[in-house]
Amino acid sequence: MRFLEKARGAGPWFRRRPGASIAVAAAMFAAIFALREATDGTADATMLFFVLPVALLAVTFGLVGGLIGGVVALDLVIIWVIIESVSLSPIGWLTRGLPIVLLGVLLGQATDRWLKAEEERVRLDRSARWHRQAVEINDSIVQGLAAAKWSLEAGRTEAGLETVTETLEHAQTMVSQLMRDADMGLGGRHAPGSTDTS
Repeated sequence: MRFLEKARGAGPWFRRRPGASIAVAAAMFAAIFALREATDGTADATMLFFVLPVALLAVTFGLVGGLIGGVVALDLVIIWVIIESVSLSPIGWLTRGLPIVLLGVLLGQATDRWLKAEEERVRLDRSARWHRQAVEINDSIVQGLAAAKWSLEAGRTEAGLETVTETLEHAQTMVSQLMRDADMGLGGRHAPGSTDTS
């Protein structure tokens, strides 16, 4: 989606570099799992750290990323249970797996909703800007040409030509401004690949 690419290009590091986000999350998963294997007694508590890579994937990729992160964390818990020959009751599985997966799903959904809301806001802003420009064109250029036409029809050639000249100058100014606006990104930043000729 074009908007998602723009959002990632202008947002925090994990949106600008989604590949790096995956690498960091993978490193965190590995480090947390290694920490669990290296500790005794408190090993089970280290599972709480899985919320960190899951949250990172959720805020980077939305629901899909959060769900995948939660599933990966749950798989690592299963691997730990197999390696350590731990016997967990249904409540034990529920308390260890559900919070992490639920975090990924809820945070991912919230991220997706935020991106959709931001996309709609940008669309409305763009529509409002084009509406204002259309009104300005009608108020200045169209009415100026109409006034020049009336002057020429009334035999006031000099006044009509003067009005045409002023209207053309204003039209050139507006077109130049529109071209500059077209080369600018959101927030006054240049769009990728554009150059400032002003």
